[in-house]
Amino acid sequence: MAKYFSFSVDSTPDISHTDQLTFTVRYVLNNCTPVERFLNFVPVTLHTALHLFNVINEILSNELNINLKDCRGQTYGNASNMSGIYSGSTYRWGLLQDSLKEETSETSDLDSTAVKEPLRRLIEFYSGNLNEEIFEEWQIQGTIFPAPNFNPVIDAQMLGGALQGIGCEKDMVIDILTQRCNAQRLMIAEAYREMYGRDLIMDLKENLSHHFKDIMVGLMYPPASYDAHELWHAMKGADMEENCLIDILASRSNGEIFQMKEAYLMQYNNDLQQDIYSETSGHFRDTLMNLAQGTREEGYADPAMAVQDAMVLWEACQQKTGEHKNMIQMILCNKSYQQLWMVFQEFQNISGQDIVDAINECYDGFFQELLVAIVLCVRDKPSYFAYRLYNAIHEYGFHNKTVIRILIARSEIDLMNIRRRYKERYGKSLFHDIKHFASGHYETALLAICAGDAEDY
Repeated sequence: MAKYFSFSVDSTPDISHTDQLTFTVRYVLNNCTPVERFLNFVPVTLHTALHLFNVINEILSNELNINLKDCRGQTYGNASNMSGIYSGSTYRWGLLQDSLKEETSETSDLDSTAVKEPLRRLIEFYSGNLNEEIFEEWQIQGTIFPAPNFNPVIDAQMLGGALQGIGCEKDMVIDILTQRCNAQRLMIAEAYREMYGRDLIMDLKENLSHHFKDIMVGLMYPPASYDAHELWHAMKGADMEENCLIDILASRSNGEIFQMKEAYLMQYNNDLQQDIYSETSGHFRDTLMNLAQGTREEGYADPAMAVQDAMVLWEACQQKTGEHKNMIQMILCNKSYQQLWMVFQEFQNISGQDIVDAINECYDGFFQELLVAIVLCVRDKPSYFAYRLYNAIHEYGFHNKTVIRILIARSEIDLMNIRRRYKERYGKSLFHDIKHFASGHYETALLAICAGDAEDY
């Protein structure tokens, strides 16, 4: 739970013409995610600064048992009424800046750098002094964007010449398909069909081979259809690929899962959840089935419930019965990301142990890997996918399917962030490692999606 907070107070008359104060508290989680919670309506008959201050003090100190010295900001609908107590936003930001020197010296589970850096960034953001480096780091960004001056007819003509001439001009195929966003590639496929009466995906499959074919064909699927395609082949292929199921289902939002299930049904005339049920087993299956429902709570956070959930997780890690396994997966699959952030912090407070370490100690197999994947995705998806890419490249002798799947699926979402996390965590760039292990046109295509620069090598 966050230590520091700000509050907002406004007033509006109800039907009986009695003014009601609306009271809202805002705080920031450890990952710098802001949370806003409406607390209550409070009837008031006086509007002097002193009376309003006393009402606020009563609510915070006595009813909520919140320490006023931890307040880092206040906003009011009737701000002039409070001018005798607070002097405005400049002074409030001064309090926040002072806290960097004074409050972080108190005993905390976080070291001073971990506390100061998020606060410093919040100060820079809200004071209008946000530098470009911080903005780029915070911004969720892919590596493939809509191409300017886009003309699907011209691209279709060029692809037709590249694929249907004497010898396949693979460089031309790479230059076009990796430099257009998915929506533009779909428009190219439509223009190609109208122009040649042929399916572009079929022509790519006929003229390309091996992993180079896989990556070029993969780029032609809409995101939901690509996820469905990967899940189908993970379950129905020669070898079951549990890690593919984990990567996709642990990281997708409710909306993405809904679209994925529709695409799966349309492409394969099968129900995704039925196939998961028939192809997997045990608590691993139960957790996948829960994720595939796509019913995770969104945007809701309850500090009191977080403590209860953390206690349940702690008990589940101690007892390890079937019932407790169900309890842990129900929490991780259904609670909102905001709620789980608080749960993980409360778990640390209760057990003195990080939730990932506890899961690794208590469980094993694909069930354990899936639980850890959910936790890591809740905390930071780019870091999770950087970790998966590193393992795919270094631990499994360049696992092509995993590398291709992650680069394609995240190319328009957060692949730039994944690149940064990869370099920060492992010392060498993703561009460098791909170039070191891949070769030929396959390497060229991967690097084009990765969008690495020469200095990244």
